[in-house]
Amino acid sequence: MKVCGVELKGNEAIICLMSLSDGLIDLPDCRVRRLTLIDVYSSEQLAEFQFAFAKLMEDYKVDKVVIRQRATKGKFAGSANGFKMEAAIQLIEGLEVETLSATEIKELLSYSPLPVAFSSTGLKGFQEVAFTTAFASISRKK
Repeated sequence: MKVCGVELKGNEAIICLMSLSDGLIDLPDCRVRRLTLIDVYSSEQLAEFQFAFAKLMEDYKVDKVVIRQRATKGKFAGSANGFKMEAAIQLIEGLEVETLSATEIKELLSYSPLPVAFSSTGLKGFQEVAFTTAFASISRKK
């Protein structure tokens, strides 16, 4: 199973691809690490973002997208931009999309801790949240 962990931050979707095969986790190379929605007020730009994300998932044969939930209110609330991007991703036809809260991720990681330190994965530092989100989801299937 191949999953794509997503962290929505500002006007960017930060991604991390991960697959699980025979108990081994693989982090395949990906041509992009983040997708940006340039003009959040343009329906054309939103459609382009959705198309680019869908094409990326199709090209890499991703089975499921896992988005880390953001709070809807309070100090760490997500922006309207993030919620627009989340809706655009969730509305992609034929793509299974799941959201996980920070609490769920923490709980899943307590049952299945990360088998490798993030620093040794070769991913960029800004991808860490997307990485842990993907791992939490994929570890649930064990």
